[in-house]
Amino acid sequence: MYHRIFPLFLFFVLNIQNSGSQNNTDIDSLLAVYKNHPKDTIKAKKANQIINYYMYRSSGIAKKYAFELLDLSNEIDFDSGKALALYQLGVVYNNIDKLDSARYYYNSSLKLANKIDNGVYKSKAYRGLAIIEFSQGHLLKADSINNLDLENTIQHGDTMGMALAYDFKGTIHQNKGYYSIALKNVLKGLKLFETIGNSIRIADSYNHLATIEHTLGNLENAIAYNKKALKIYEDHNDIYYQAVALNDIGIMYMKSNQEEIAIEYYERSLIKSRQAKVKSTEAATLTGLGSAYLQLNNPEQAIKYYNQSILTSKSINGKRRIAVAQNKLSEAYIQINDYNKAIKTARAAMEYANTHNNISIERESNRQLSSAYEYLGNYNLSLSFHKAFKKINDSIINEEKIKTIEEQRVQFDTEKKEVALRLQEQEIKTLNQEVEITNLRKSLYAGGMMSFLALSGLLYFGFKQRIKKNKIAREKQEEIYKQEIAFKKKELTSQTLHLVQKNTFIQELKENLEKIKKSPELFKVEFRRLVMLLKKESAEDKDWEIFKSYFSEVHNNFDNKLKTIYASISEKEIRLASFLRMNLSTKEIASMLNVLPDSVLKSKYRLKKKLGLDKDTDLNNYLNTL
Repeated sequence: MYHRIFPLFLFFVLNIQNSGSQNNTDIDSLLAVYKNHPKDTIKAKKANQIINYYMYRSSGIAKKYAFELLDLSNEIDFDSGKALALYQLGVVYNNIDKLDSARYYYNSSLKLANKIDNGVYKSKAYRGLAIIEFSQGHLLKADSINNLDLENTIQHGDTMGMALAYDFKGTIHQNKGYYSIALKNVLKGLKLFETIGNSIRIADSYNHLATIEHTLGNLENAIAYNKKALKIYEDHNDIYYQAVALNDIGIMYMKSNQEEIAIEYYERSLIKSRQAKVKSTEAATLTGLGSAYLQLNNPEQAIKYYNQSILTSKSINGKRRIAVAQNKLSEAYIQINDYNKAIKTARAAMEYANTHNNISIERESNRQLSSAYEYLGNYNLSLSFHKAFKKINDSIINEEKIKTIEEQRVQFDTEKKEVALRLQEQEIKTLNQEVEITNLRKSLYAGGMMSFLALSGLLYFGFKQRIKKNKIAREKQEEIYKQEIAFKKKELTSQTLHLVQKNTFIQELKENLEKIKKSPELFKVEFRRLVMLLKKESAEDKDWEIFKSYFSEVHNNFDNKLKTIYASISEKEIRLASFLRMNLSTKEIASMLNVLPDSVLKSKYRLKKKLGLDKDTDLNNYLNTL
């Protein structure tokens, strides 16, 4: 499916084994062999195969065999089996949205994999942890963990792991909105998959390329990539991924306003997902069918499919899918003028969004609630929910604007690394030339002085060329540093603006909280939501640490210089000095520190006194000289 966070990608990454079909006869045979086999490493591997079969068919059965694998591995002292079992338990709990448990098992697997130095299991654990952060929208964390995975796979020469890490990196950057970087990384992964001849993973890469094309609005290209992937899945008789690809193609035709064709693909996907017994894909497809009929102005049929999707999602505890379907169901109820049911289902989706901090679902819930209350004539509540929708929508739009600058930074860092690699390659090439010249010198030495002079000339030319290349390299590096400092200054300014806006937002929220206390009706509806927003926006220390890291890079360890002058200077005083160094006004500083302007003036006076400055010395000018 093609949401801002691309959920179906999680299935591709989590299923580390090569994707392949396995019919009921195969699984029955496998279960029989497993049951009668003695307790050894072969039995452990059979257990893992059973887990893989049931992972997206029945989480309960997958969990049962994962614990059996863990118990068996402990009994026979099989460390690799323990690491694998812990990883598989992480996957199971991640699939049922129990993320704390998933993190625990992934970290346990990683700890054991480090102990036995197993690069493959390290990658599995890293990938699982990265996927959790990715699914929660924590893209920077996901990228950092995925980078650890990439380094690990390179260190252990794990080509498949490298391909998966590059592919996942592409998906992370696609969700950040850095489409050129996303495309580059997905293509790197695709090239490695092609090198090792893994056609299933090639198909997965086609799906991710389709995602990028879809995001860029190239729906025809997206459909073409999806159909290429579908052909490979059909060739391998991979029923599960056929269902996924058919569902994705249905989405593309929906986006193209070709609802009838979309319904054909959705219905094919529904057959395959039921054949494969994968409830998650079945639920997604049912939601897609509902949306297609809603676009065709057939809300009654849409309601039928949305309710089926909710029931299917409940059977696997798929809370996010339930909330998505509930918002769509609310929209359908509005179309048939059943506004009370619309409000009830949208509020249920809102409850999930608030609990799981899912702003895309929260935005849609606010939109449906605003419409429903408007039709009921409750214009105050309608306006309230519309404002909440607008605020979230505007914040997402502002994020998109910032992405352009951030993509340039990431692109710049990537290019810098590539330049360093090219310089290193050139250096090796130059040294190889010197070796060749030295060998030539040895071979010509017996030829006499003329040969020696000719060789000396060659050596001189070689060293001169090397000096010239080193000069060019230094000039390039200096230019890179200049660009980096310039960018850091822009980044610092952006972060400062963010802090000002954040604290202004908090002040406004506090004022709104005071207002709604006077209105019992507003208080009942809005108080909990506003408190949650206030809590979410109040991560002052985290924002301060980000600001401080950028500030330190641009202003050359400013805080350390202050500590040299006055060793016992407090963190709060360093924060004030940093804002003054940024030439922020008293009012802006007061907003950022959540204090009155008079308090800022008093703090400036105390800081000036601590630094031993006389009355005639301007504090701002002094701080700018450090």
